[in-house]
Amino acid sequence: MLQPEVVEIDLQMAEPPQLPFAAGQWVSVPFGPKTVRAYSMVSTPARAGVLTLSIDVSPGGLGSRWTRELTPGQEVRFKGPTGGFVFDRADPRRPVFAAEEIGVVPIRSILADLYETGFGRPAVLVLWGRDPAWLLYDAPLRTLARKYPGFTYVPVLREAPAGWRGERGELAGAVDRLIHAVDGMVAYVCGGEAIIKQVREALVAKGMDRKSVKWEKFW
Repeated sequence: MLQPEVVEIDLQMAEPPQLPFAAGQWVSVPFGPKTVRAYSMVSTPARAGVLTLSIDVSPGGLGSRWTRELTPGQEVRFKGPTGGFVFDRADPRRPVFAAEEIGVVPIRSILADLYETGFGRPAVLVLWGRDPAWLLYDAPLRTLARKYPGFTYVPVLREAPAGWRGERGELAGAVDRLIHAVDGMVAYVCGGEAIIKQVREALVAKGMDRKSVKWEKFW
């Protein structure tokens, strides 16, 4: 349990023994002929024998109940990998990442994969949470920023505790304040539909082309 409403699980690959995937992709677990749930990998492709998923169980639906009831050693069947929310290393533009709470999962995979394989270029992540418990992977992201000076991590809180010295407010507002020149920049945004639209509009208002905003909608 990363926190009371987010469960992190490891799936040890059995058949096949390894699953190649691109950072940012997801797998889908079937619960019936027409019912599936998609879960992004938070682990990186370097660990192809074990897939780590982080799942928000607060909705309390079919997928949430299944996740809470998983037991060690239980067989899990899934399809994938799938998804186009992946970073194009051939793209020379400066990347800015923006995530809403659980939306940080594929972005954390992308960033860890990039910097652990010699990316070296500057990148920014603005991560929003309603409170500190929802700044998922805050500690490893801070470690990544210390280890790789080109990476800048900016956490943002709606409900900040006493003594908080970081950014406050909503994600789109923080992106608007923190991102100035958008020339030569590409954005990757992940979270709920409403937040994605707000962040995209903030960047477009600064002159970014709408097609330069890549997104992955979680809800």
